[in-house]
Amino acid sequence: MQAGFAFTKLADRLTSLLELSSEDLDLLARMPSSVRNVLPHEDVRRKGDEPSTCCLLLQGYLCWKDIEAGAGQITAIYVPGDVPDLYTIVSPRVTAHLSALSPVVAAFVPHSFFRDARARSARLAHALSLLMLADMASLRTWLTNLGSRDSLSRVAHLICEITVRLRAVGLGRDLRFPSPFTQSDLAAICGISPVHANRTIQDLRRKELLHWQSRTITVTNWDGLTRLAGFRPDYLMLRQTPMLEPQAATQQSSDPLGSPAPN
Repeated sequence: MQAGFAFTKLADRLTSLLELSSEDLDLLARMPSSVRNVLPHEDVRRKGDEPSTCCLLLQGYLCWKDIEAGAGQITAIYVPGDVPDLYTIVSPRVTAHLSALSPVVAAFVPHSFFRDARARSARLAHALSLLMLADMASLRTWLTNLGSRDSLSRVAHLICEITVRLRAVGLGRDLRFPSPFTQSDLAAICGISPVHANRTIQDLRRKELLHWQSRTITVTNWDGLTRLAGFRPDYLMLRQTPMLEPQAATQQSSDPLGSPAPN
């Protein structure tokens, strides 16, 4: 992992929410951290932990999982630049399992750094608060998805959200990105069975809204996907919504539309 990579990812995420000064960025550049590789399905935090560091995601995908809810309900997904447990600088006790959905590279940053940064810079304090507020706003939207949308629009909305969040930190530029979940993970996120999840993916393929080949998702009709999902990205609290061309992904997958999604 090259020096400064952790700082760059955090800076990208915070500046997607609020413009920061050069002094703020210099302060972030002095961030101490230790970097760790995490295997898929390995826990980064476990319910009841009281960590003294925050986990800054650098590569891959993390999720909060309630292991007491059947097979484990997934209640949030995180992309590079996110700090899923930022709230532990205020309330250190972890209330769920923070697990890797894919191979992950994460940096662990002392709570003391974030407390010092908030004390030294009002704008950094504001940006970190926005990061936590955006997390809560996303959770409210996920609850709406589960309570008022059918399975097709739930899955479509989730893919729209992941796409925009990745592009906000400079990833997924061609509307193609590694899938953050398997078929079983998707079922645990959307409150449906794995079989229903597979059928839903097939339906999205037949509508020519996306291709899902192996562990890669390609959105082929952004306008159609957002209409189906009723997706409006304002709850993500981004300074600017990344521009998305309606047909930005034009490459056709060799995966036939009727083939099953990855397990």
